[in-house]
Amino acid sequence: MNEVKEALRNIEQNYKLFLQQQFTFIGALQHTRENAHDMIRPVASISQVQSYMEHHCNNSTDRRILNMFLNICNDLSKLCHKLETVHSGNNITNGILERCKLLLSHSNDLSTIRAKYPHDVVNHLSCDEAKNHYGGVVSLIPIVLDCMKEWVAHIEKLPQPMLYDVSGGSAISEKRASQDAPARAAISQTPLSVRLEAQTSNSNKDNVQVQGSKHIQKKNLNDTKNHSGKLKGPWKPPGRHAF
Repeated sequence: MNEVKEALRNIEQNYKLFLQQQFTFIGALQHTRENAHDMIRPVASISQVQSYMEHHCNNSTDRRILNMFLNICNDLSKLCHKLETVHSGNNITNGILERCKLLLSHSNDLSTIRAKYPHDVVNHLSCDEAKNHYGGVVSLIPIVLDCMKEWVAHIEKLPQPMLYDVSGGSAISEKRASQDAPARAAISQTPLSVRLEAQTSNSNKDNVQVQGSKHIQKKNLNDTKNHSGKLKGPWKPPGRHAF
């Protein structure tokens, strides 16, 4: 799960750099559309942008920014497939992933999608550009990023044993951890005063047992001394015998 979050953060950082160059991106699309004599229809798919870059791009600046857009879309597509291996999913998370995959499909029509507040990518376009040409293509990445953040938020609310390793491994360790969790929770939830009282009680019992043992040993020793010190009568030297 941490790997997914890290990948998502990296894509967001790349997108922020791309967002700072939105006017360059729109300029590149304008130039390549002119070169392709394709000024009427809107830029409505990822494959259309790729075709412009591969066949109608004649300067390095335009190629660089178009390639940056395509790379971010490709990274999002890879992450979308990786999410499927992280969690078995439910209706909500599966629906989010399906929408992401649909949006990132190279042939999907993007002309009708629009990124809404707090995103302002569409607001940076003229009315004509937003409505008839570039409103959909500039909205693609922020919409997909929002969907993936929503997916992560839903996943974090679900039971952890359902999580799987990104490499496809099992969740045995997670299941064991969840099985041990109640015992740990019971210990942690026991008030500290109760635990200290129990420890003190056990310690006092040990002290009583030790003291009792010492008392018994002392009593036995005294009894032994008294027994050995008793004589049947006063000692007298042996008498002389008359001959």
